[in-house]
Amino acid sequence: MKYLISILTICSIALLNCSNTAQNTNGLQETIVVDADLQKIVDTFFQKYQSSPSESIDYIFSTNNSFTPNQLNDLKDKLQATINTVGNYNEAELITIKKTSASLVFFSYLVKHDKQPLRFTLMFYKPKANWILYKFKFDDSVDAELEESGRIYFIK
Repeated sequence: MKYLISILTICSIALLNCSNTAQNTNGLQETIVVDADLQKIVDTFFQKYQSSPSESIDYIFSTNNSFTPNQLNDLKDKLQATINTVGNYNEAELITIKKTSASLVFFSYLVKHDKQPLRFTLMFYKPKANWILYKFKFDDSVDAELEESGRIYFIK
Protein backbone atom coordinates (compact mmCIF):
# COMPACT_ATOMS: atom_id res chain seq x y z
CA MET A 1 0.00 0.00 0.00
CA LYS A 2 2.89 2.38 0.81
CA TYR A 3 4.37 1.67 -2.60
CA LEU A 4 1.06 2.40 -4.33
CA ILE A 5 0.77 5.78 -2.60
CA SER A 6 4.39 6.61 -3.48
CA ILE A 7 3.84 5.66 -7.12
CA LEU A 8 0.64 7.70 -7.31
CA THR A 9 2.43 10.70 -5.77
CA ILE A 10 5.28 10.44 -8.26
CA CYS A 11 2.85 10.12 -11.18
CA SER A 12 0.88 13.15 -9.98
CA ILE A 13 4.04 15.24 -9.76
CA ALA A 14 5.10 14.09 -13.23
CA LEU A 15 1.69 15.00 -14.68
CA LEU A 16 1.82 18.45 -13.10
CA ASN A 17 5.28 19.05 -14.58
CA CYS A 18 4.09 17.92 -18.01
CA SER A 19 1.10 20.24 -17.93
CA ASN A 20 3.32 23.20 -17.00
CA THR A 21 5.67 22.33 -19.84
CA ALA A 22 2.75 22.05 -22.22
CA GLN A 23 1.46 25.44 -21.18
CA ASN A 24 4.85 27.02 -21.77
CA THR A 25 5.26 25.42 -25.21
CA ASN A 26 1.76 26.43 -26.27
CA GLY A 27 2.78 30.08 -26.49
CA LEU A 28 1.67 31.34 -23.11
CA GLN A 29 3.95 34.13 -22.02
CA GLU A 30 5.72 34.01 -18.71
CA THR A 31 5.14 37.01 -16.46
CA ILE A 32 8.43 38.60 -15.48
CA VAL A 33 8.46 40.97 -12.54
CA VAL A 34 10.76 43.95 -13.09
CA ASP A 35 12.25 46.11 -10.37
CA ALA A 36 10.09 49.24 -9.98
CA ASP A 37 13.10 51.57 -10.23
CA LEU A 38 14.15 49.96 -13.51
CA GLN A 39 10.65 50.11 -14.97
CA LYS A 40 10.49 53.80 -14.07
CA ILE A 41 13.75 54.42 -16.00
CA VAL A 42 12.32 52.71 -19.09
CA ASP A 43 8.95 54.47 -18.83
CA THR A 44 10.63 57.86 -18.42
CA PHE A 45 12.84 57.16 -21.42
CA PHE A 46 9.80 56.63 -23.66
CA GLN A 47 7.97 59.64 -22.21
CA LYS A 48 10.97 61.80 -23.09
CA TYR A 49 11.33 60.11 -26.49
CA GLN A 50 7.83 61.23 -27.43
CA SER A 51 8.71 64.92 -27.19
CA SER A 52 12.50 64.91 -27.65
CA PRO A 53 14.46 61.87 -28.82
CA SER A 54 17.69 63.72 -28.09
CA GLU A 55 16.70 64.31 -24.47
CA SER A 56 15.64 60.69 -24.12
CA ILE A 57 19.14 59.59 -25.19
CA ASP A 58 20.73 61.99 -22.70
CA TYR A 59 18.44 60.65 -19.98
CA ILE A 60 18.95 56.93 -20.57
CA PHE A 61 22.72 57.28 -20.95
CA SER A 62 22.97 59.41 -17.79
CA THR A 63 22.85 56.14 -15.85
CA ASN A 64 26.24 55.13 -17.28
CA ASN A 65 29.13 57.58 -17.69
CA SER A 66 31.19 55.19 -19.86
CA PHE A 67 30.05 56.85 -23.08
CA THR A 68 31.69 59.94 -24.52
CA PRO A 69 29.77 63.03 -25.66
CA ASN A 70 30.89 62.29 -29.23
CA GLN A 71 29.42 58.79 -29.07
CA LEU A 72 26.13 60.17 -27.78
CA ASN A 73 26.02 62.91 -30.42
CA ASP A 74 26.62 60.31 -33.17
CA LEU A 75 23.82 58.16 -31.75
CA LYS A 76 21.45 61.15 -31.53
CA ASP A 77 22.23 62.12 -35.15
CA LYS A 78 21.63 58.57 -36.36
CA LEU A 79 18.36 58.33 -34.41
CA GLN A 80 17.14 61.68 -35.72
CA ALA A 81 17.96 60.69 -39.31
CA THR A 82 16.00 57.46 -38.81
CA ILE A 83 13.04 59.33 -37.31
CA ASN A 84 13.05 61.70 -40.30
CA THR A 85 12.55 58.61 -42.47
CA VAL A 86 10.00 56.68 -40.40
CA GLY A 87 7.81 59.59 -39.37
CA ASN A 88 6.36 60.80 -36.08
CA TYR A 89 6.32 58.69 -32.93
CA ASN A 90 3.00 57.13 -31.92
CA GLU A 91 3.67 54.73 -29.05
CA ALA A 92 5.91 51.98 -27.74
CA GLU A 93 4.74 48.40 -27.23
CA LEU A 94 6.66 45.87 -25.18
CA ILE A 95 7.83 42.88 -27.24
CA THR A 96 9.63 40.98 -24.48
CA ILE A 97 11.54 41.17 -21.24
CA LYS A 98 14.26 38.65 -20.44
CA LYS A 99 16.22 38.27 -17.23
CA THR A 100 19.38 36.27 -16.72
CA SER A 101 19.26 37.20 -13.05
CA ALA A 102 17.89 39.96 -10.86
CA SER A 103 20.87 42.10 -11.94
CA LEU A 104 20.77 41.81 -15.74
CA VAL A 105 17.55 42.60 -17.62
CA PHE A 106 16.84 42.90 -21.36
CA PHE A 107 13.90 44.85 -22.83
CA SER A 108 12.72 44.81 -26.43
CA TYR A 109 10.11 47.33 -27.60
CA LEU A 110 8.27 47.88 -30.85
CA VAL A 111 8.30 51.65 -31.29
CA LYS A 112 5.50 52.68 -33.60
CA HIS A 113 6.07 55.58 -36.00
CA ASP A 114 3.79 56.83 -38.77
CA LYS A 115 5.54 55.06 -41.66
CA GLN A 116 7.13 52.00 -40.06
CA PRO A 117 8.11 50.51 -36.71
CA LEU A 118 11.49 50.56 -35.05
CA ARG A 119 12.75 48.10 -32.47
CA PHE A 120 14.53 49.39 -29.40
CA THR A 121 16.55 47.01 -27.26
CA LEU A 122 17.80 48.10 -23.88
CA MET A 123 19.85 46.02 -21.46
CA PHE A 124 20.39 47.11 -17.89
CA TYR A 125 22.88 45.93 -15.31
CA LYS A 126 22.80 46.48 -11.57
CA PRO A 127 26.37 46.08 -10.26
CA LYS A 128 25.58 47.56 -6.84
CA ALA A 129 22.61 49.66 -5.74
CA ASN A 130 21.69 51.42 -9.01
CA TRP A 131 20.72 50.30 -12.49
CA ILE A 132 22.95 51.34 -15.38
CA LEU A 133 22.34 51.13 -19.08
CA TYR A 134 24.53 48.30 -20.33
CA LYS A 135 23.50 48.12 -24.01
CA PHE A 136 21.25 50.19 -26.25
CA LYS A 137 20.29 49.55 -29.87
CA PHE A 138 17.59 50.49 -32.29
CA ASP A 139 16.87 49.08 -35.75
CA ASP A 140 14.19 48.77 -38.38
CA SER A 141 14.51 45.05 -39.15
CA VAL A 142 11.87 43.67 -36.80
CA ASP A 143 9.45 43.23 -39.72
CA ALA A 144 12.03 41.30 -41.75
CA GLU A 145 12.69 38.98 -38.81
CA LEU A 146 8.97 38.38 -38.36
CA GLU A 147 8.60 37.59 -42.06
CA GLU A 148 11.63 35.28 -41.93
CA SER A 149 10.18 33.39 -38.95
CA GLY A 150 7.18 32.49 -41.12
CA ARG A 151 9.28 30.76 -43.75
CA ILE A 152 8.49 27.12 -44.39
CA TYR A 153 11.79 25.83 -42.97
CA PHE A 154 10.86 27.23 -39.54
CA ILE A 155 7.48 25.50 -39.54
CA LYS A 156 7.30 21.93 -38.22
